[in-house]
Amino acid sequence: MQARSLVNIGDYDQWDIFRILESATKFKENPNRDLLKGRVCATLFFEPSTRTRLSFETAVNRLRGRIIGFSDSATSSSTKGESLKDTIMMVSNYADLIIMRHHLEGSARYASEISPVPVINAGDGSNQHPTQTMLDLFTIYETQGTLENLTITIVGDLKYGRAVHSLIQGLSYFNPTFNFVAPEELHIPEKYKLFCDEKNIPYREYTNFSAESINSADILYMTRVQKERFTDLMEYEKVKNVYVLHNEMLSKSKENLKVLHPLPRVKEIDQNVDENPKAYYFQQAKNGMYTRQAIICDLMGISVI
Repeated sequence: MQARSLVNIGDYDQWDIFRILESATKFKENPNRDLLKGRVCATLFFEPSTRTRLSFETAVNRLRGRIIGFSDSATSSSTKGESLKDTIMMVSNYADLIIMRHHLEGSARYASEISPVPVINAGDGSNQHPTQTMLDLFTIYETQGTLENLTITIVGDLKYGRAVHSLIQGLSYFNPTFNFVAPEELHIPEKYKLFCDEKNIPYREYTNFSAESINSADILYMTRVQKERFTDLMEYEKVKNVYVLHNEMLSKSKENLKVLHPLPRVKEIDQNVDENPKAYYFQQAKNGMYTRQAIICDLMGISVI
C-alpha cells in the first residue's frame, strides 16, 4: 500500500489543516518529546536551504529521532548519474520518512508514488511548498485568532514563488480576499487566478506597491525575487528591487496587521521594519519547527497528546 505523503497543500482538506494546527500548538507548548525515538528520517536536499532544512532537522532531533541525508546534491550519487528513482528506492531502505527538496516541478509527486515510506515535499521547483504553507497558516491563526475572512496582500515574485502558490490553495478554504502585487514580469500565473475564480475568491492585481494594498490587509506577505529562477539575468536585474517595504509605509496599516516573509530576505524588507511590532517573519520561521513536527508525526501515524 502506498504510504501517505504531503506533496501538495491540496493533499490536505480543511480538517487536516486544523488537525495539524492543533498538534503544532501542542508542540509549541512542549517541543521536546520522545515520539520519534528509534525512527530515522532522511533529508534529501538537491537544492540549497537554510530554514527549511534546519527546521526539519531540529524538529526530528527534538523528537529524539535520527537524521540522515545530504544538504548538497554534489555529495550524492546523482552526480554519478543515479536516477531520482534509484535514490528514493535506496534511501527508503534506510529511513522511515523522506523529506525532499528538488529543483524539478513534480519531482516530489513522483517520489511519493514510488516510495514505500512517506515523502514530504520541501519544495519542488516553482511549484509547491506545502510545509511552508502550514507554518504560514499556523502563524496567521496565531496572530489573527482566525483564518476566516482575512485580506492577504502578497508582494513580489508571484510567478515563481512556490510558497505563494501553496498559500493561495491553503487559504482557499477560509474565504480570503487577495491583493496580488507584482511587476508584469512576475505576475501571478493564470492557473492560480482561474483557481480563485473557481473558488469564488475575490482578488485584485496591482503593479504598484500602493498604500491601498497595505492598509486594507490583515497580512502583508512579502517575498524575494528569486534570482535562481531566472534564465535571463538582465530580466532579474530589472525587477530585483522593484518593491521595498519601509517602516513608515506601515504607519496607517491595520492594528492587527502582521508582516510575514518565507525568507530568506534580500532587500525587499528594509531592516528598519524589524523593530516594528507588526514584523513577524522571524517568529514565523520559528513556527516552522513546531508545524513540521506536527506533519512528521501525522504522516507516521503518531498521536500527539
